[in-house]
Amino acid sequence: MKFRKGDIEDVVVKELRKFIDERGWLAELFRQDEIDKESYPVMSYVSMTIPGVTRGPHEHIEQTDYFCFLSLSNFKLVLWDNRKDSTTYMNKRVLFVGEDNPVAVQVPPGVVHAYRNIGLELGYVFNFPNRLFAGRDKKEKVDEIRYENDEECIFMVDEE
Repeated sequence: MKFRKGDIEDVVVKELRKFIDERGWLAELFRQDEIDKESYPVMSYVSMTIPGVTRGPHEHIEQTDYFCFLSLSNFKLVLWDNRKDSTTYMNKRVLFVGEDNPVAVQVPPGVVHAYRNIGLELGYVFNFPNRLFAGRDKKEKVDEIRYENDEECIFMVDEE
């Protein structure tokens, strides 16, 4: 199975603008008036990734992720459209994001995603998903399909 390079339907990439003054900087991560209602965040978390480490690949059945990459390090973000009913099925998109290219990326269900810290510093990523991790009171099954340990995985971060 071979993926084509290209955009992916329903993946939204938004430049994050830093407003700088003598105190430092500020960046709006998301605004309710810029997100579809079904994708409104219901929780948030921040993760720290050590240089050279990859998170993913994995996908969600129902969850939309809203990642913000904006400072301290740079990441290689890889997206694969795994939705058979999508007009961009089997497309792959690679983005270089983070300190040098601050962006927010909305990743819909069925789009496999992974990112690697390709910088020299600890990398922080903020996520504002539209589903609660493990459901209300953490009593439901986690909404993700993980591929990290699949020996026959077709979602390879290092393949271009």
